[in-house]
This record gives sequence, C-alpha cells and structure tokens, in this order.
Amino acid sequence: MATTNRLRIGILGASGYTGAELVRLLTRHPESEIRLLTADRQAGRPLAEVFPHLGGLGLPDLVKVEDADWSGLDLVFCCLPHGTTQEIIAGLPRHLKVVDLSADFRLRDPTAYAQWYGHEHRAPALQQEAVYGLTELKRDAIRPARLVANPGCYPTSAQLPLVPLFEAGAIERDDIIIDAKSGVSGAGRDAKQANLFAEVTEGIHAYGIAGHRHAPEIEQGLSEIAGRPVTVNFTPHLMPMSRGILSTIYVRLANGAGADDLRRTLQERYDGEPFVRVLPAGAAPATRHVRGSNHCLIGVFADRVPGRAILLSAIDNLVKGASGQAVQNMNLMAGFQETAGLEQGALFP
Repeated sequence: MATTNRLRIGILGASGYTGAELVRLLTRHPESEIRLLTADRQAGRPLAEVFPHLGGLGLPDLVKVEDADWSGLDLVFCCLPHGTTQEIIAGLPRHLKVVDLSADFRLRDPTAYAQWYGHEHRAPALQQEAVYGLTELKRDAIRPARLVANPGCYPTSAQLPLVPLFEAGAIERDDIIIDAKSGVSGAGRDAKQANLFAEVTEGIHAYGIAGHRHAPEIEQGLSEIAGRPVTVNFTPHLMPMSRGILSTIYVRLANGAGADDLRRTLQERYDGEPFVRVLPAGAAPATRHVRGSNHCLIGVFADRVPGRAILLSAIDNLVKGASGQAVQNMNLMAGFQETAGLEQGALFP
C-alpha cells in the first residue's frame, strides 16, 4: 500500500547486483518506498523474474529509463554502468536527490576522469556539484547534498583505515601498499568469460595491475588530507567467492608511532560508529565476519619488519562497498536515522 509520508525511491539499473541489493535493503527500510525500477534489457518484466529471491514484495515492474515517471519520486539511486550515468543524471529533474553508485562522479578532476575512463566527462557542472559519499568521513557534506557519488568498494575498504592515520600523522604518506582481494560480484552481473565458474574457481589472480581505476580514487582521498599528491601501490585480486573484500595494507610508521598507537588512533576515531569497528590486538577480520552486513572491521598488527605495520580491512563489497553505504548516505540526505534499514548483522557461516 502506497503511503504519502515515506521517501519515494527510484532505482535505475535494478537488474544488476547493486540494484538488487538496494531492493533487499530498502524493502526493510521503515521510511522509504520503492516506486520505480528500471532495467532496459529487462523492461516489462517483474523483478521477481530476474531475481526470484525478491518476489512477493509488491514491487513495480521494470521499465526503460526513457519511460520513467519522475514526478512521484524524491530520490533516485543510479546503478548504471560507468560512462552511461552522466547524461542521464544531468537530464533528471532538479527536485530529485541522487545517489550514484557508478564511478562517474567520484573523481573531482575532469582531466583525471578522462585519463582513467577513456572519455571526456559529459556533465562537468554536475561533477563540481557532486559530494563524495564516504559516509563516516564526509557526513557534514553529505547531509545537504543533492548529488552524492557513492565510493567504490576498494576505496571504501582502504580509506576507512588509512584516512584517520593520515590525519594523525602516524604513518608515512609515501609508502602505502594495498593488497586487496574481492569476490566475483564486484565485476557486475554481465556475462564475462573471465568470471565463468571454471575460470574463477580453485584459484586467485591479480587484475588491473598498476592501472586499476580505483587507485586514483584512493589517492584523491589521501591527497586531500596530505595537502599534496599521494601515490599508492594498489593491486586487486579476484577470489573464488561471491561477496567480500579483504584489504591488506602495509604502512611505514612515522613520528615514533607503533602498532598500538595506530590501533588507538583508529579506535578513538571510530568510537561510537555503528558500522566501523576496530578489533582488539591480535584479532584479524575476515570477509565471513561481514557478509551481508554494512560493517567494516579493521585489524592492526605490528610487522616483523621494524618500523612497519599491517592494517586489515574487511567489508562486504555489495553492502558497505556499494548499496549499504548508498542507503546510509540516503539516510543522511533525508534526515533519517543513519542506521535505518541497515541493522542486520553478518550472515555466518
């Protein structure tokens, strides 16, 4: 039954993994109502035919973007592929708030965007308007925003442990190594040979070596804190699992700090945060500890190499790394309780 006091939501690109995850989360949200679902190749079909686990929820059928009625909406989540989002968002009515889950508005410098994504930015005015939505670090900017660029999954897992340590001057800013592993859902739902079961199972491989598009996004956030350009060594790996990211980050200590100091800095920074938890000494996070949840778990270890430390960060790439953080940002933009719709714990085993 439609109500008039709930936030009226549209999801563009609802037939992908992040779109489906938004539906899963928002159908349990006490203050929102899904009014529009688009998926051009699946237009005319009920969502339950595309995702049977989302059946019986009273959702609207899928439609093409050009057939969407924007008049009855308050906020739109955009889950469309990179490069297709800019012109669509630029054409939306100005009354709509937007949370974009693509990479199209994450990089503030249009030249950097063109370098990493292979074409000029098609909505440069919106690029300047967009607010980067790493929730725990950007709340004050997110609340009044009209357009929020939801962060990438790897940048979320890397920046949450690194940014507070940059702010505290506890680590050297020119010696950061990020070794990250992700589940296959991070590559999207389109059929790709490299993601076939026989290609992925019983193995692990690196990809985007020295050229992954999330590197400049991580560097943008760290450079903002440092006040000068920062470069990181970032290598992602594909794991034979459906969900999860584990980032292992190697850092060099600064100003006499030790691993205990890093842990204390992170604990103080995230004290009281509902979704970020710093583990006690000796405890290591794992992807199975966050599966299906909006949580980020962080561990800190002293390296056996003197003067170095190892940070571990675990998230679910589809929740805190995408749709869950998008709902968290929506909650801020709409003035809701930040945890609304996101209270579920991890699924284990």
